[in-house]
Amino acid sequence: MTCAGTPGISNLRAPGVVGVGLPVVGCRLSALAASVDGMINDDAERLKATLVAALQQLNDAVLWKLDGLGDYDLRRPLTPTGSNLLGIVKHLASVQAGYFGDTFGHPFPDRLPWFDPAAEINADMWATPQESREFLIDLFRRSWAHAQQTFAVTALDATGEVPWWPPERRHPTLHTMLVHMTVEAARHAGHIDIIRELIDGQAGRFGGDRSMPGPDEVDWPAYVERVAAAAREAARG
Repeated sequence: MTCAGTPGISNLRAPGVVGVGLPVVGCRLSALAASVDGMINDDAERLKATLVAALQQLNDAVLWKLDGLGDYDLRRPLTPTGSNLLGIVKHLASVQAGYFGDTFGHPFPDRLPWFDPAAEINADMWATPQESREFLIDLFRRSWAHAQQTFAVTALDATGEVPWWPPERRHPTLHTMLVHMTVEAARHAGHIDIIRELIDGQAGRFGGDRSMPGPDEVDWPAYVERVAAAAREAARG
């Protein structure tokens, strides 16, 4: 499989872990699956590797969206509920550390004070002035490396425990948690896409994303006005 790397993304992969080390940035999931199929014979390990690679792709895209921005733009809220780039990275790092850590008896080594019972609501969704971008990006990378250690020693059908989940769902398998975190990461990656576009117009999943038409293909201001005009016409009935 040949896939172009994305400038500005630091490698999140750790050696010796099933499903990592694949050149996944910018690849379609079908290509990921095809590559994994050729590397692993066991069906369960093949499925695990594909799931891990998909989550890896999302994690890489999340970090790429931070490139080139100053501290203010990384932190400032751009929705009525305060959504911001660095806060979303902090949140994803934290839930990733927990769901692939404590859940399977492999606790993340760092205390995350924003998850303490006495912490204020949404403390994991924004960066304090004392929490540098370097600290939070490193936390994100380390939480992923910690997760990879869990993947390496845990079967897909192994069960863990999430004490605050309802009793009928309290003991998810690793398979369930990989799907859960992929949905979580994809949802927040979409938020990050929109926030970054609002800041400086950068769009696409990664550098050179060919699925995103360039300015030589689409007159974006004219396109936006056409969409807005259609909305106004529809509202008039």
